[in-house]
Amino acid sequence: MRQSAVRAKGGAMQEKAISGAGAAQEAGGTATEEEGGGWSAVRLAGRITDPSARGIAAAMTDLIRAGDLAPGSALPTVRALAAALEVSPGTVAEAWALLRGRRTIATLGRRGSVVSGPPSVPHPVRYERVGDLGPHLTLDLAVAAPDRALLPALDGALLAGARTPQLNDYSRTAVTSALLDAVRGSWPFEPEAWMAVGGGYEGVHLLCQALIAPGDRVAVEEPTAARLLDILESLGAQILPVACDAEGPLPDSLADAVARRPTLFLHQARAQAPCGWTVSPARAAALAAVLEPARNITVIEDDGIGPLARTDAGSIGTHLPERTVLVRSYSKAYGPDLRIAVLGGPREVVERARVLRTFGIGWTSRILQDALAHLLTDDTASRTVRAAADRYDLRRRGLADRLARHGVPTANRDGLMLWVPVADETSTLVTLAARGITVSPGSRFCVSYSLPHVRVATSRLTDDPEALDRTAAVLARAAVAPDAP
Repeated sequence: MRQSAVRAKGGAMQEKAISGAGAAQEAGGTATEEEGGGWSAVRLAGRITDPSARGIAAAMTDLIRAGDLAPGSALPTVRALAAALEVSPGTVAEAWALLRGRRTIATLGRRGSVVSGPPSVPHPVRYERVGDLGPHLTLDLAVAAPDRALLPALDGALLAGARTPQLNDYSRTAVTSALLDAVRGSWPFEPEAWMAVGGGYEGVHLLCQALIAPGDRVAVEEPTAARLLDILESLGAQILPVACDAEGPLPDSLADAVARRPTLFLHQARAQAPCGWTVSPARAAALAAVLEPARNITVIEDDGIGPLARTDAGSIGTHLPERTVLVRSYSKAYGPDLRIAVLGGPREVVERARVLRTFGIGWTSRILQDALAHLLTDDTASRTVRAAADRYDLRRRGLADRLARHGVPTANRDGLMLWVPVADETSTLVTLAARGITVSPGSRFCVSYSLPHVRVATSRLTDDPEALDRTAAVLARAAVAPDAP
C-alpha cells in the first residue's frame, strides 16, 4: 500500500508540472526557458538539422535523453515550430505523433504539448500486484489462476506434439493442420484466416498493435479485464467505456461510443472478467446492428477461459464475420505452460498480426500446437476439463451463496471470480490485508470508476465448507464495514 501511495504522489507531482507547463504555453503561445522550462520555436529549430518528420523526432529525442528538455517542459506550437523550420505544419504534426508513440511527449489538448520524459517501456500498472504481504499472506484471492490439481496431464500430449509432421522445419506455421481441425468446429462463425499465438493476451495485443495508432479511440466494455486496459493504454488509445448489464454491453451505450468513431470494439463474450456475464445471441445481434453501419470498426472478441466456460455465447462474428476476430485462450483449461490461444477472423486483419509476429518469435511452437490438438481430441482430457469447470462453478457459487447470506450480493454466472460490491475499496483492501488476505481492487478494471468493488478470485478456493464459511465471513465484514480494524 505504501508503494502505491508513493507512486500516486509522484504521478500527481509530475501531472502538476505538466499542467503548469501547459498553462504557460496556452497563455503565451510559445513558451520560453523561463515559462515552464520550455524552449522557444526559434531556439528549438536551431538544434534540428534534418527538418523531416523523422529528423525532427530524432533531434527532439536526443534533447530529451540528454536532459536539455526536462519532463514537464512546454513545447512550442506546431505552427510556430513549422514556421521556424520553414516546413509545413503537417511535417511537425507527424513528428509529434512519432514522439507521442514513444511516450516522450504528451499533448494536452488546447494547452499544447509538453515533454513526458525519455523513451520508455510501457508499464502494465493495472495488472501488476499492488503491495506484497510477504510471509503474512495466508490466502491469495487476487490471482484467478487455474488450480493445478484440476489440469489434465500433459505427458501424453507433449509426446504427441513431438511427433508433429513438421518437427524442426524452419518454415513459419500460423496454425498446424491438427490444431485447426481440432478447433474449427467450436468456432461460432467461419473465419477467413487462423493463427495460434502465445496466450489470449498476446493475441489481443498483436491485433491491437496491428490496428491501433496512438490517439485512436477504442470502445471497451466497462468494467473489463485489467490487462486489456493496460494493452490499450500502452498503445496510446483513447478508451471509450461502454456500459453493461447482466447480458453484456448495452446497445445504446455502444451507439454513443460508435458516434465518436472508434477504430475497435473490444469485449469479452462469455465468462466475462470481472463480472462473469455471457452475451446472449439476442444481445449479440443487437450489438451487431449498432456496428453494421460503422464499417470502419473492427470487433475483437476475447474468450479468456475457453472450454472452461459453462455456456456458449452469442458472437458478433455470426453477423459481421468480415469484421470480427475471436481470440480464444486454452491456457486456463489445459495448462498455463502450453501458452496457447487461437485467433480466427478476417484474412486482412489476421495477416497484419502475423506480419507483426515475424519481427519476434515468428510462430508458435508446432510441438505445443499439436499437443493442444491432442488434448482437445482426447476423451480423458475432455472429461478432466469438464470436471474442472464443474469444480470451479461450485467454488464460485459456494462463496457467492455465503456472501449473499451475509448481505453481500454478487452476480457472476460463470468464470473464475466474483465482482464484490464494497462500501470503500481502500478500507476493504486494508482490512483484508490485516488478516493475510489479498484481493484485487476494482478500480483496476474500470476507466470511469464510480461504484466501489473488489475482484475476488475463486478458482483456487478450498472445497472445505467450514473454510469457505470463514472466508466469506471475513470478506463480508471487510466489504460492509469501511472502518473495520
